[in-house]
Amino acid sequence: MEKNSTRPLALGLTVLAGLARMSQNLNFAPVGALSLFAGARLRGWQAYALPIALMAITDPLLGGYSFATPFIYASFLLNVWIGSKLRSTENPGLLGAAAIAGSIQFFVLSNFGTWLAPHGYAHTPAGLAACFTAAIPFFRGTALSDILYTAVLFGLHALLSRVVVRSERVAATA
Repeated sequence: MEKNSTRPLALGLTVLAGLARMSQNLNFAPVGALSLFAGARLRGWQAYALPIALMAITDPLLGGYSFATPFIYASFLLNVWIGSKLRSTENPGLLGAAAIAGSIQFFVLSNFGTWLAPHGYAHTPAGLAACFTAAIPFFRGTALSDILYTAVLFGLHALLSRVVVRSERVAATA
């Protein structure tokens, strides 16, 4: 398959996962995994545009924007980049490690953005520690959703690319 050709299966799964964001609860959302998947299975601008478009469309419906929004969007773009390193693999261990890495970097970036907000935590090391400590309960939902949605997206793609859209199958690498 050509490097820049349309990938209907990957694109469809990405959009489907985006629809699941509307049921977001306590950071249990598909956007981190969707970003990872988009980076791994889509090419070029689509991989980066889809997670950002999803967030821009759904943020107003789910409560709007915050001071940390640019950090959150940057985190999803970083997940796309992490996913781009997974283009030639279906290895569950690598995919799981990438999902956890995505969860951790999201936690760090989004909470750093929250700490930087003008009205909130003190801009001191103690304030940063307090911000990160207050966010710990939300990390569980983020990590679990990233792992679950990563498994679902990559698993469905692996299955469907073998039986329906064979042109999108990821070639096995040593």
